[in-house]
Amino acid sequence: MVVLQKVPKVLSGAVEPTILPEGTTRRAQDGLHHLLDAGGQRRLQIFQEDPDAKALVAIVPLDQDGFARLNAIYRLLAQLHGRKVPVDKRLTRQKRLRAKRMLQAYDGRVAGASQREIAEVVFRLSRVSRDEWQSAPERFAVMALLRDARKMVQGGYCTLLRSRRVY
Repeated sequence: MVVLQKVPKVLSGAVEPTILPEGTTRRAQDGLHHLLDAGGQRRLQIFQEDPDAKALVAIVPLDQDGFARLNAIYRLLAQLHGRKVPVDKRLTRQKRLRAKRMLQAYDGRVAGASQREIAEVVFRLSRVSRDEWQSAPERFAVMALLRDARKMVQGGYCTLLRSRRVY
């Protein structure tokens, strides 16, 4: 259990009184949901069950995802105490690029684009003949992107931010 010793002042501009820094706060049936800007296009999302709490408490299940949760708590503490928030390393640059391409390919397919049209946009491929397209590596890459994008849309996105386990 992590307890913050120094309690920041309560903000008056929030939807509900909160000890968290300025951000978007929404009340739901289960408590307060906070979305904080961590800088560098990073955000932290925090759930606060008891809005009247004087200190925030983090309960960390000691399962295989415990390390990822501890890293998230570390990023939260950095935000709360005005330190630089470390980069979330769960998604490498390559994984972010692939996820972006999967979304582009999936959106194109839903909009009715052919695989060749998707390849032209995603890979900035110039127009190729039908024969060249049949053996083009981009054709197989688009097929893989569409296959993996379907898995993500059907619930696989939940595994996207799960930490890599190194044993």
